[in-house]
Amino acid sequence: MKCIVLIALLASSIGTVVLASTAPLALSYRVIDQAPQSRAAFVQGFTFDAGDVLLGTGGYGESLLQRIDAETHKVMQQEALPRRYFGEGVAVSDDRILQLTWRSGVVLVRDRTSLKVIGQFQRSGESWGITRSPSHLIVSDGSATLSFYHPAEFELSHQVDVSEAGKPLPLLNELEWIDGLIWANIWYQDRIVAIDPNSGEVLASLDLTGLLPKSERAVNTDVLNGIAYDPRSDAIWVTGKRWPWRYRIEITPARPKGSAH
Repeated sequence: MKCIVLIALLASSIGTVVLASTAPLALSYRVIDQAPQSRAAFVQGFTFDAGDVLLGTGGYGESLLQRIDAETHKVMQQEALPRRYFGEGVAVSDDRILQLTWRSGVVLVRDRTSLKVIGQFQRSGESWGITRSPSHLIVSDGSATLSFYHPAEFELSHQVDVSEAGKPLPLLNELEWIDGLIWANIWYQDRIVAIDPNSGEVLASLDLTGLLPKSERAVNTDVLNGIAYDPRSDAIWVTGKRWPWRYRIEITPARPKGSAH
C-alpha cells in the first residue's frame, strides 16, 4: 500500500514539474498601422493616457516626459528631468503620473494634467519599467522579479518571480498591463512576453524580430523597448529606443487574458 501511495505521489510530483515547464504560447503579429517618432527618443516608458501617448525617455541630460497627440503625432507637452536623473518607465495612477529613474532611488510623481513634478517616492535599487493594474503599481528592475506596490503611498506589497518554461526570466524591462496580464519587454531580445501576475509564469511569447526593417536602422538605433495599450481602441502599440516609428500590431492567435485584478 505504501508503495502504491509513493508511486502516486511521484506521479503527481512529476506531473507538476511538467506543467511548470510548459513552453509558453507562441504568438505572431501583423502591422496594421504605424506612427512617426523622433529618432532622438531613447524610449524607456510608453503608455496611453485618455487617448494621448505618454513617452518617457532616458539618458543623463536627455530624459523627458512627453504627451503626444496620437492623431497628429505632435508633442503637446514636455517636461525635462534634472540632469542627475536617467528617466525610466512611466505609468498613470489616478490623478498622477509616476516616472521612474534608473539608479537614483527616486520615483517622480507628476500632476496628470500639467506633467509638473508634485512629489516623489523613494525606491531602493534600480528601476526599469512600471505599469498599473487595478490594484497595484508593478515595477521591474532588470532582474526576474516584479515588485508590487500599493498605489497611494507606494509601499511594497509583495514580489513575484517570473519564470519561463520553469526557468527564471531576467532582464524584464518596459511593462504594460493588458487584460489581466503583465506584458514585458526583455532587454536585448526582440520579443515581448505575457506574464501571469499571480504565479509569475510566462503564458505567451511574441517574437518581433524584423519589426523595424534594416533599412530603417541608423547607427544609433537601439533595442526594442516599449509596449502600450490603448483601451479606447483596443490597440497595442510597440516601439524601441531611437526608433523612427511606433507600430500598431494585431496579435494572433487571440492574445491571452488573465483574471487578476
